[in-house]
Amino acid sequence: MIKDIIQQQRSFFKTQQTKDVSFRKKALKRLRQEIVTREEDICDALFADFKKPRFETLAAETQFVLAELKHVLKNIDEWARPERVDSSWMNWPSSDFIYKEPYGSVLIIAPWNYPFQLAIAPLIGAIAAGNTAVVKPSEVTPHTAAIVSEIINAVFDPCHVTVVEGGVEVSQQLLAEKWDAIFFTGSSTVGQIVYESAAKHLTPVTLELGGKNPCIVDETASIALAAKRIVWGKFLNAGQTCIATDYILVHENVKDKLIKALEQSITKCYGENVEASPDFARIVNQKHFTRLKEMLDGEEILFGGKHNVADNFLAPTLVNEPKLDSKIMAGEIFGPILPIISYKTFEDIEQYIGNYEKPLATYVFSTNKKFQKRIITTFSFGGGAINDTVIQITNKRLPFGGVGQSGIGAYHGKESFDVFSHQKAIIKKANWFDAPLRYPPYNLSMKIVKKIKHLF
Repeated sequence: MIKDIIQQQRSFFKTQQTKDVSFRKKALKRLRQEIVTREEDICDALFADFKKPRFETLAAETQFVLAELKHVLKNIDEWARPERVDSSWMNWPSSDFIYKEPYGSVLIIAPWNYPFQLAIAPLIGAIAAGNTAVVKPSEVTPHTAAIVSEIINAVFDPCHVTVVEGGVEVSQQLLAEKWDAIFFTGSSTVGQIVYESAAKHLTPVTLELGGKNPCIVDETASIALAAKRIVWGKFLNAGQTCIATDYILVHENVKDKLIKALEQSITKCYGENVEASPDFARIVNQKHFTRLKEMLDGEEILFGGKHNVADNFLAPTLVNEPKLDSKIMAGEIFGPILPIISYKTFEDIEQYIGNYEKPLATYVFSTNKKFQKRIITTFSFGGGAINDTVIQITNKRLPFGGVGQSGIGAYHGKESFDVFSHQKAIIKKANWFDAPLRYPPYNLSMKIVKKIKHLF
């Protein structure tokens, strides 16, 4: 079945239809209309999967995707046309261009934490760039996978775009095939498997992964505002966000003040009884709930910790000074648990962050511009924010992606178009003049080449 789908899409790609920009725009407009029509169904699906609040679904899933579609449709004509660049003296007289060429048949593997957005947003880039695509939604969120499948089937000819549902076995079957490009969002562990599979065919890969994202709070920070923004970014989607704060490094002089402010912010956002709040999601399944619950074993809980295994509910939880070799600090938390660790000097920050691979995000709360700059220039990470969290993902003009273990490649806006495009270099050479310099014999040419500094 999978081989047949790939063959059908390769045959369709060869018809050259997807290279017509008007064809791409019509497809994206149909997709936009279908999402608008089915928006309530999408909200219902995400609530059924893990009680995702309607506001969070609208803001981070449907409206996020609709904004991406609007931005792409507005700019696709400009992005798709050949880009003229300056030519070199060696090639004079010539006109030099970069042509944006679709890869062909691409595979998009989506995760479960933002199961609609992270399936459709990459697809928008793939279609805009002129590719065919197979989308593999996460089986962990079956209701959302079903609605993604219904929307794509309603909008696209399966020879252009189709959905393949299933579990790990299906993913393995898909990765065993040869693709022209692969786009994967998920854990670093699975990302390595995807990368290894793609390497067998030298397939270009985009990996959107994660990591232990630090949030540094110094003595000059506006503590109340910092706490408010940290709580929002951390407990959005019940902490199941790849760019959420994973742990806080706070200067020892303001640690107690920050903890108190965090507690107040959590209560203000979700009430005294978080489980009754309509604005707090659940852990996606029993497996992940158990994983998170075990992280708390033996830890000093400053606030929260309440849970309900029957509902996969885990309240926002603050943990005091976990050890470096503890379960909670061993890897990405990906849940509503927030360790708080104090530091004295910048060297303490360097030493602590140095224990981990390059993260997907880093956040700094400080009014000291020198301190802000030092964090940005000292550490390597995918992206981040000063005096806020998570918001770097909202600007379509900013690339979103990781570095090292947190990912390869970036997307959003024009970056989404570019990541699914091959940049084809073309020189159109004039015939009315042909410089003899490059042709043998090279006796005279050797002397000239050394004297002309800007020949190439």
